Amino acid sequence: MPDDQLDRIDRNILAALSCEGRLSSADLAQKVGLSKTPVQARVKRLERDGFIRGYAAQIDRARMGEGHIAFVQVTLSDTRSAALDAFNKAVRLVPEIEECHMIAGGFDYLLKVRTRDIVAYRRIMGEKISSLPAVANTSTFVAMETVKEG
Repeated sequence: MPDDQLDRIDRNILAALSCEGRLSSADLAQKVGLSKTPVQARVKRLERDGFIRGYAAQIDRARMGEGHIAFVQVTLSDTRSAALDAFNKAVRLVPEIEECHMIAGGFDYLLKVRTRDIVAYRRIMGEKISSLPAVANTSTFVAMETVKEG
């Protein structure tokens, strides 16, 4: 089912679950104005069709000792398919890289890197990010404060 075929209730279900993934079926039904059984059927369909990919806890990363966030612009020396595939595969193996996005613009990728502090970030940059396949250069931007996070 393409996303343009989601009705208002489906969208309301997705919005409610994106804010609070542990809502009971009864509470979700009340929020969207349906009874429990139709809501459960819709949630199962949304899961089956891939609109709901999973459920996760929101972890306070700063309390876990992972409060340092840096965004890294990466420019590759080679952007042919094989080089992109090699970079994509290698970046998935670096646990400190929380997000990786291919960018249309003046550089090729934007990474979100989470570490304990700037010293740990420098180590990750020197040992892991700089040695990813086809990395030509990088620019780092350190987040001073997180205002909104997914």
